[in-house]
Amino acid sequence: MEQGRARDDVWAPHASAASMSASSSLRVPEQARGEHTHSEAPAARAAVQRHSVRGQVLDALRAALVDGELVPGQVYSAPALGARFGVSATPVREAMQQLAVEGAVEVVPNRGFRVAERGPGELAELAEVRALLEVPVMLRLARTVPPASWCALRPLADATVAAAAVGDRASYAEADRAFHGAVLTLAGNAQLVMVADELHRRSQWPLEGNPVTRRADLLADAAEHTALLDALIAQDLAVVQSLVREHFAGSGG
Repeated sequence: MEQGRARDDVWAPHASAASMSASSSLRVPEQARGEHTHSEAPAARAAVQRHSVRGQVLDALRAALVDGELVPGQVYSAPALGARFGVSATPVREAMQQLAVEGAVEVVPNRGFRVAERGPGELAELAEVRALLEVPVMLRLARTVPPASWCALRPLADATVAAAAVGDRASYAEADRAFHGAVLTLAGNAQLVMVADELHRRSQWPLEGNPVTRRADLLADAAEHTALLDALIAQDLAVVQSLVREHFAGSGG
């Protein structure tokens, strides 16, 4: 199939932990599919249902991006994706519009949405910006946050290890961002957390020609989370500084 041709007949979300949680519940009642029925709920309730379905579709599409199921450079139509999910094209189109705002896809008039193509240079730029934001904050937190607060983050670090162990890229992406977000939350700056999370999400999209992160890379990245948390709990500032800088210089995870 040629590059850029609509991939209506090839993509369906696979059963990763994250994509299953989003896609398995998308066989929704007709009222929540954006379709008219005689028993349609009141407008406010219908709006809530529609928003919920759109959110589930958005989660599933994001998981498919990370997993490489949505291929960079390929075009996907909202009706075809909606058929895969068992929903109307409307929530899919709305979710894709959100991904377009985020830069993950671009609108192709009268055809659908093309998955963004990006190279190593863009990934390096994202890692550099994230490092400029996060490294100074993490080093400051290492000097001021008590060990007990770092211990509370252990389950989040363990979650990245568990996802990496089974090669679940979508679940790993969520766990990875949750761990970094929890660390940055300790700084008490909500704007920092929001901006850093957006940059982190963008860094997780696949590269052209290298659509998915290898399981070995996930395991190495998760191990860095564990080692960093151990150093923070031990208040070993020298090791913390080394690990933080290496973490962003490597995968940027």
